[in-house]
Amino acid sequence: MDAILNDDYFMRMALAEAKTAFDADEVPIGAVIVANGIVLAKTHNMVERLNDVTAHAEMMAFTAAADHLGGKYLKDCTLYVTLEPCPMCAGASYWTQITRIVFGAYDTKRGYKKFATEVLHPSTQISGGIMEEECGMLLSEYFKAKR
Repeated sequence: MDAILNDDYFMRMALAEAKTAFDADEVPIGAVIVANGIVLAKTHNMVERLNDVTAHAEMMAFTAAADHLGGKYLKDCTLYVTLEPCPMCAGASYWTQITRIVFGAYDTKRGYKKFATEVLHPSTQISGGIMEEECGMLLSEYFKAKR
């Protein structure tokens, strides 16, 4: 299976997690961390449920994957997340030394690129816009219902 098919496959998993967040009245962002084709973590935003502003999908996934591996570094892992990481999550990714980040929709208002382009680990590869339309539509639907 080539990388693009893998990216779509795992982004669909992240999107399913985002839908779970949507159903729980959380901002619908999902995240999956994979190593060698094996899913180490699948999670979604839990900010409201945990009453914790740091409980973003990525942060929850970093914790779960590190626990699964028994160590804090996520080398040779890929994070799939439905929205461009915010500066907090991008900064946390630096400390995990994650090899690759693949995101769906761009976040022009609060994405890490708007605030700090040098926040990722120098060896982290990043790809954006994977299933961008599907990821963005779920977020738009959520915020439209809130307004």
